[in-house]
Amino acid sequence: MIIGAYEAMPYLVKCLDSVEAQTLGPARIEIVAVDDGSTDGTGEYLEEFAARTKVPMRVVRQPNSGGPSGPRNRGLAMARGRYVFFLDADDHLGEEALERLVAMGDRAGTDVVLGKVVGVNRNAAKSMWGRTVERADIYTSNVKFTLSAQKLFRRELLVRHGMRFDESLRTGEDALFTMEAYLRGAGVSVVADYTCYYLVGREDGKHLTKTGGYEPRFDSAAALMKLIAAHVPPGVRRDQLMVRPFTVTLLPQFGPIVLRQPEKYLRHKTELAAPLMAAYWTPGVACRLRVEERLRLTCAALGRPDLLRDVLAFVRDGGRPEVVRRRGRDHLAYPHFGDPDAGIPLSAYEVTVTERIGGRRIEPRLPLARRVARRVARRLRRVAAGHGLGRLRAGLLRVSRPSSG
Repeated sequence: MIIGAYEAMPYLVKCLDSVEAQTLGPARIEIVAVDDGSTDGTGEYLEEFAARTKVPMRVVRQPNSGGPSGPRNRGLAMARGRYVFFLDADDHLGEEALERLVAMGDRAGTDVVLGKVVGVNRNAAKSMWGRTVERADIYTSNVKFTLSAQKLFRRELLVRHGMRFDESLRTGEDALFTMEAYLRGAGVSVVADYTCYYLVGREDGKHLTKTGGYEPRFDSAAALMKLIAAHVPPGVRRDQLMVRPFTVTLLPQFGPIVLRQPEKYLRHKTELAAPLMAAYWTPGVACRLRVEERLRLTCAALGRPDLLRDVLAFVRDGGRPEVVRRRGRDHLAYPHFGDPDAGIPLSAYEVTVTERIGGRRIEPRLPLARRVARRVARRLRRVAAGHGLGRLRAGLLRVSRPSSG
């Protein structure tokens, strides 16, 4: 158990109590706690707790490093267990968390185990906790959208590859570390039937992570994209992973906030985004985004903050794009649709994932051959249920003459 702590009182009390209360038992746990230059009594409380707990515990106190990477790396270098878990000093664990996570890792033979996270006074991601999975597909599942460090990692994996948190990054260092473990490891498991981790929103706004400005977000996105490209060759699987840095890290930089920022900031953001869009933005990434998201990034890639502002203002004012059929496909007519002077390609407006506009559900329209294949499959299932050869022949005859629509 590695705990990096900075100005963590009084949250640290519940954090440490939750470790001590683990059903895994104190003999199977060790705590390495690193106080990162706190002045609120955090270091003193860590030493006091270490002196009385039954859990083997070592405490390190160091000058403030400015972020979570330094304390985590210091703790990782001292860790001795089969697994390591990074617990933030503001948060706490469910009593059975470590027992369930370790059991899953041992049973499945995986190197990373995710435990269900819920937010306390803050939001937490929910899409990846639908069911417990011994081996999740990092490409097609939503585990790629949870890249925080609060997971169980097999220490042998980290030692073998010399993995450490990148201390040069001011944000997103956990995403880089976790994605590398996903890509290098022997599988990822998900424990979704028990709340393992409580992610706490502090009322004082103090967290171990150092914040500030938008530029570190682009550095974080660049590092994650470079990592993915280094491990996954071009193609569908790379595109599936690239969706994460584009939507989670880059997209918010071109959201409603730009309508309140001076023009110079938006132009600087488009300059920072340009090399990332040129290197990693592909049709395979674009088609996995909703139209409005795709448009925002397309405008950024084109270096047209004026077009981006028009799209954002349209959405802010409650605009609902008309659904327009072009070349046999549905498109959403957001601002500048069909405007040759804007230079936005028609494909940027195409419906490629399920959209909801004003309560209306819009499904991507499949090419004719795929629509016919789906009709055949539906007919076969119905006929098989009725066990009728004549109906089978009739059904196949009907779907062999599809309508022009």
